[in-house]
Amino acid sequence: MTFAEKARTPAQVRMNEILKRLHEGGSVTVAKIAQDFGISDMTVRRDLTELEREGLLERVHGGAVPPAGGPLQVIDDVEPTFKARLSHNADIKGRIAARAVEVLSSYRTIAMDVGTSTLITARRMAATPGMLVRKRVFTNGLRIAETLAETEAEVYVPGGRIRADEMSMTGPVAVEQFSQFYFDVVVLGTSGLTNEGFFDYSLEEIEMKRVYIERSAKRIVLCDSSKFRRMSTARVAALQAASMIITDAAPPVDIASTLAAASVDVQITGL
Repeated sequence: MTFAEKARTPAQVRMNEILKRLHEGGSVTVAKIAQDFGISDMTVRRDLTELEREGLLERVHGGAVPPAGGPLQVIDDVEPTFKARLSHNADIKGRIAARAVEVLSSYRTIAMDVGTSTLITARRMAATPGMLVRKRVFTNGLRIAETLAETEAEVYVPGGRIRADEMSMTGPVAVEQFSQFYFDVVVLGTSGLTNEGFFDYSLEEIEMKRVYIERSAKRIVLCDSSKFRRMSTARVAALQAASMIITDAAPPVDIASTLAAASVDVQITGL
């Protein structure tokens, strides 16, 4: 990015970057941000003031730190590639998937959201002898459908438009078709989870996620701990919409309190 391009960076993009740096480094300085973006100290202070007003940081002399006594939330506004996400925290996702398979074994009609954690879960299901006998799996994830196609399961996918990198079926046709069914359980992925709910990068994908939530008796969210206090483009639903969250570490205290108040079952792998 050139100096001129940095100077034209929209305020929201700058503020997202400030929050990311704050999350990673524990503090930010006005001088460094101004230098990196080619903007005035006054503009940086204006960004920090807005973020402080939203409760996302606390201003100090010369910069900012995480809010005292409050959660720091990071906003992800760019979706990494599917390949990059699949390799990120792969071992942890594998342990989460193993627990998910144990839970899913007692259900017959299973819906599966698109995503890397759900794909790893599908692979575990396919590798577990007898797991998919007399099971029906509904998914808009074509990689998941391919993984399960040669197992004992009956696999259903909707029509619609293909999102190429995700290999998922989206759009009004997919939403309408799956809105006609009811599921015993759905397994959902998420890009982030805060007290406000759980999130996804894609406005198209959240429509399918909401159908799964509305039409499923039990709703399981797979969330590795790196996603706690991370937000992205759109909120899928409030935390109360989940029946269970499977993760690898205890959620932060404030999120754990919200989950407990909503009677959401938190399953921690290894415990």
